[in-house]
Parts: sequence; structure tokens; C-alpha cells
Amino acid sequence: MTKVIAITGKGGTGKTAVAALMIRYLSKKGKLLLAVDADADTNLPETLGCENVKTVGDAKESLQAEIKKPRPDNPDMNKESILKSKVYEIIEEMPGYDLLVMGRPEGTGCYCYVNNLLRGIMDKLIVNYDLVVIDAEAGLEHFSRKILRDIDDLIVVTDASRRGFQTAERIRELVSELDSNVGRIHVVANKVTDANRQEIVRLAGDLKLNLIGVIPLDPKIEEMDIKGIPLFGITDDSVAAVEIEKIVQKLGL
Repeated sequence: MTKVIAITGKGGTGKTAVAALMIRYLSKKGKLLLAVDADADTNLPETLGCENVKTVGDAKESLQAEIKKPRPDNPDMNKESILKSKVYEIIEEMPGYDLLVMGRPEGTGCYCYVNNLLRGIMDKLIVNYDLVVIDAEAGLEHFSRKILRDIDDLIVVTDASRRGFQTAERIRELVSELDSNVGRIHVVANKVTDANRQEIVRLAGDLKLNLIGVIPLDPKIEEMDIKGIPLFGITDDSVAAVEIEKIVQKLGL
């Protein structure tokens, strides 16, 4: 059975960095791994060290144009097969994992029909993998659209602030309201210092949030961000990489 992990949280918490470090660790485990950048503000490829990637948004644009063309010679042309082939062409094969970038279409108009096709394609695609790790948007629009339907573990990344934990609490409530197919919801506190660690643990307990990890503020990540170095090159002894390993083990991956 494919296990699907989605990572979300408000902007600025280091959500994409957490996703990238998790993908980095899991890519060494010898399992079939699909990394999905489902954030319209695409940052995961750069963080992983992948350049010039195509997106599903581009494929949706292309298919939308195909749909509008009159085809008296072949009115029953299978549009799902066309989109499926385009999606498979977009998947980047990287050492230890595959990468699929969702992006977003740039044109105007309704993409409901294309989204419906894409749901079925994604359902068929992910069963080819042992693990799927999704760098999700800060909001929950992608869950309400249900292009990615079943999620085993939803990880909400927060910073060391009360507002961040309140955002995590709202996300938990929204998941319940949307009746999404989400199994477990966890919280990871990121960029934590010794001074605020105890308060973070207490706050998570007060809000009854499942705090699955506390990632220390990592000077190596700050340095790599400033220099534009992909996080895939971080060393195993970085404090963030060590904590990510513990989180993955708690998830049973």
C-alpha cells in the first residue's frame, strides 16, 4: 500500500525545507518515492537542486487548448490518455526519487473538467510508489479540490510562535470540516531555540496538538539558504537532519 504524507503550514515556517529534508532522508531508504510539489509558489525543486522542471499546470494549459479545438475527424479522442501521457512526461527522475511539480495554469477559464481527469490520473499514478511526500500549499484549497484525495499523515509545520500554533489548530479544524480523507495530523515546530523549547511543548499540549518533532534553529540551513545551496547537500550531522530522521521513524516510514 502506498503511504502518502503531506506537509503544510503557514508561510515562512520552513515548510518546504522540512519537506526537502524528509525527501532527502527517505531517498536513501531504497523505496519507490514520489515527491510532489503541490504549492503554486513552486520552491521545492530549487530546494532539492532540480532546475528547469515542467509542471502539471503546463499540461493542463495544453490540454485546455486541445479541448477547445474542433475535432470532427475524432470527436471521441480520449482526453484522459492525452493528459496522462503529458503528466508522465513531466515527472523528473532523480537519484532515489521521482519529482512531480503541480504548478498552476496561467490562463483564464474553468479547469474543472481537466481537474476531474487529473484526479483519476493521480490515483493511478501514486499506486506505483511506496511513499509519496507532498509539499502542500499553505492553505487547504488542494484538499478541498481533492486532486490529492487520501493522505495518511498530514504534517503541519509551525514556527516558535503562538500564532503559528493557532494556525495549526485552524488547519486541524478545517480538515475536519472539509471531510477530507486524512488519517493522522501532526505538528512539527521548526526553528526552535533552547530558550523557547519548553514553552512550545507546553503550548502544543494546551491545544491538544500532536507534536511529533521539534527542529532546532539550524545555522547550516541558514547559511545554505543565503548562498542558494540546495538542502540535499546538507550533512547528516546537522541538527535539523538529525531531528528529521527521528520524525520519519515516529511516522513508521
